[in-house]
Amino acid sequence: MTTDIFDNKILCGKCNTKMEKANISKNGFIFRAMICPKCHEKIIHPNDEQEYNKFINLRNKEFHVKMRLVGNSYAVSIPKEIVLFMRAQEQIMNDMVKLCFEDMGKLSLDFNKLEEKDDNQ
Repeated sequence: MTTDIFDNKILCGKCNTKMEKANISKNGFIFRAMICPKCHEKIIHPNDEQEYNKFINLRNKEFHVKMRLVGNSYAVSIPKEIVLFMRAQEQIMNDMVKLCFEDMGKLSLDFNKLEEKDDNQ
C-alpha cells in the first residue's frame, strides 16, 4: 500500500518552516497544495498538476467530428479521449447535459450535474 507524499510533514525549502495543507482553485480544478505560512511558498501535488496538464493539452487540441441526423434531432459524437479524461464514462452515458447556444456558430455542453429547478420559480 502506498502513502501520499502530502500525508507527511513537509518543510519549506526557503525558510525551513512546516508547510500547511491547502486547496488552490484554477480553471475549475482544485489542486491539493502545501503552503508555507511564513514566506507563502507553494507546492502543488504532482498528481493534480499532471491531471491539469492533461486538461490543458486536451483543451488546446481541435477535434473534427461529424454531425448526424437522428430522428428529428442532430447528434454529434464526443471523442473518447475527452470522455475518458472526464473519468465518468459510465455516469455520462444516458445522463442529461446542459446545451447552450452561446454565440453565432458556437454551442456549449455542460457535463456538471444539472441543478433541479425549484418549483416556486
